[in-house]
Amino acid sequence: MLYPLSILSLLLLALIHLTHGHNQRHSHGLQPSQQILSPDSIPYQTRVFWMRKANAALAELASPCPFGAFGSVVVNHTDTSSDPKGRLVCMSVNQNMQKGNPTLHGEISEINNCSEILTAPDGDYRLSTSEALKAFSKLSLYTNAEPCPMCASAIRWSGFAECIYGTSIETLVDKGWGQISIYSYEVFEESTNLPGRTKLVPDVLANETDPFFSWQFDPQYSCPKGCVRTGEDKSCQEIERRFDRELRR
Repeated sequence: MLYPLSILSLLLLALIHLTHGHNQRHSHGLQPSQQILSPDSIPYQTRVFWMRKANAALAELASPCPFGAFGSVVVNHTDTSSDPKGRLVCMSVNQNMQKGNPTLHGEISEINNCSEILTAPDGDYRLSTSEALKAFSKLSLYTNAEPCPMCASAIRWSGFAECIYGTSIETLVDKGWGQISIYSYEVFEESTNLPGRTKLVPDVLANETDPFFSWQFDPQYSCPKGCVRTGEDKSCQEIERRFDRELRR
């Protein structure tokens, strides 16, 4: 027979265990190692510049307001020959709808694009395949939303020097996006047996990246700049494309 005090003690222990487990999983960035989240040596304004480029990739490659508004750029911060902020290597956006491939998230599409650019025989780099594989260790991937577990794993397999993101998975979930709730730092922590390390720089310019993911499931939220709500579903549509369609009628 358990005395009341013993029962209370067991309940308190169970509560502590559950609370600890909940915090481990859901308090974003709670326990990442210093190897992953080390002090940032890149000026914040440089981070801001490239994150804005990741946002701008949407309009350049797709639309200012694609439904899956995931854009990214890859930068070589060690090449300052023409700009102290580094050199743009490649850019890409989510291509699920364009290619009918559910795995072509922005980061996967970006890695594919970079590989083609680095190895193009008539391009700027003209690397062999083995040289291209090694080159990723000098590159930084900027993405306007935190990589999902699939993309975070691909980033680690690629061996990027850094991964910098804006909007967090937690924010995406809060805004209605279906996500696998495994955070990037968790994937990075479990990939320490891979060669090299990938530094994680979270929450860069989230105040500017969040709006790109805020309108899709909230009809009251304003569209991104250059887009308006239209149609029965009140989805956001690029103003110029809408105007062109109206002219053709």
